[in-house]
Amino acid sequence: MAQKRAVVRQSLPDVIATDLRNRILSGDLAEGDLIRQELLAEEYDVSRMPVREALKRLDSEGLVVFINNRGATVTKHSLAEIAEFFDVRILLEVDLLKKSIPLMEEHHFDQCSNLLDEMEASYAAGNVADWGPLNAQYHAMLYEAANQKLTMQLLERVSMQANRYVSMHIDHLRKADNAEHDHRSLFNLARLRDVDGAANLLRVHLENTKQQILELIAITRSK
Repeated sequence: MAQKRAVVRQSLPDVIATDLRNRILSGDLAEGDLIRQELLAEEYDVSRMPVREALKRLDSEGLVVFINNRGATVTKHSLAEIAEFFDVRILLEVDLLKKSIPLMEEHHFDQCSNLLDEMEASYAAGNVADWGPLNAQYHAMLYEAANQKLTMQLLERVSMQANRYVSMHIDHLRKADNAEHDHRSLFNLARLRDVDGAANLLRVHLENTKQQILELIAITRSK
C-alpha cells in the first residue's frame, strides 16, 4: 500500500485572504482603498461568501476595516500608530535577541550567513521585492534559538503591520549600504556572543528604520 502523505488543503477564504494580504503588504492595494465584495467575487470567480470570510480574517489582523454588506477599506494608520508598531517591535526583538545569542548553534549562524548573502545579492540585482522577506527570515533566524513561541507570534503580528509600511516605501529607502552594514555587524556580534553589543546595535538599527519610515510617510501624505 502506498504511504499516505499529509497535504496542506486551503479553503477558498484561505486562498483569497492570502492573496489580498500579499496585495496589501506589497502596496498593490493602498491604504484607504475601498475593496468591494461583489468586484472581488467577480475577480476571483467565486461567490461573495468566501470573499466576505476572507475580509473578516484580514479585519481581525488589522489590515482592513470590514463593512457589512459592502466590503472593506484598507486600514490607514496614524503616524502615532505606525510609530507604536515599531516601538513594540523594538521591545520584542531586542528581548528575543538577548535570549537567543547564548543558545545559538552553528546551524543558526550558517543559515544567517546564507540569508545575508541572498539579501545582499537581491539588493545588488535591484530585486528589492525579494529583500523584505529575506530580511524577515534573517531576523527570525537570529531569534530562533530563544525558543520563545508566544513572543515570536506576537512579533509576527506586529511586524506584519510595520513591514507593510517598509514595503510601501522600500524603493525610497536609499540607505541599503547602512542596512547591510548593520546586518553584517549584528551577525558578527552574535558570533562573538556579545549580547549587549548586539542588542544595542539592533535597537539603533530598528529605531533608524522607524524614523526613516515615519519621515517618508509624512512627506507622502502631505502631497
